[in-house]
Order: sequence, then C-alpha cells, then structure tokens
Amino acid sequence: MNQPAKPAKPDSFEKNLERLDAIVRQLEEADLALEKALQLYEEGMKLSEVCRQQLEEAEGRVQILMKKAGGKAAAEPFEPEEPETA
Repeated sequence: MNQPAKPAKPDSFEKNLERLDAIVRQLEEADLALEKALQLYEEGMKLSEVCRQQLEEAEGRVQILMKKAGGKAAAEPFEPEEPETA
C-alpha cells in the first residue's frame, strides 16, 4: 500500500552554515557566470533565512529552559567560557 512520504528532515544549523560559507566562497570568485552567481545568491538568501529561523528557535528553547519561579522568563546574557590555556 502507498504510505504518505515522510517530510524530509531539515538539515542541521551547522550543515546549513557550512553550505552558506561555501556559497560565499564561490560568489567571491571573479570568473563566475552571472546566471550561476544569481542561482547561488538565491540559494544563499534562502539558507540565510533558514539559519536565522533555526537561531530564533534555539533562543526560544533556551528562554523556556531558563524560566524562573513565578512563570516569568528571565533572559540572561550568554557568556561563553574562556578557552583554557596550557
């Protein structure tokens, strides 16, 4: 029997960012044909929006995890750990 196809799992933020970086490198090439450049630019803009949405979703999840007593979310600045020096 025919089962409905499962929707494709979206790529990870890291994979999308890696592809976006590759697109930028290609667009920086001087001898890129205009049509190819436009295709890459369009793909890059779509990936940029997907990455922005993924970051907003992650931010929302972090705020939910940081909920304080009384049901109010308290956004706190993220401070990365200092790299250890040997």
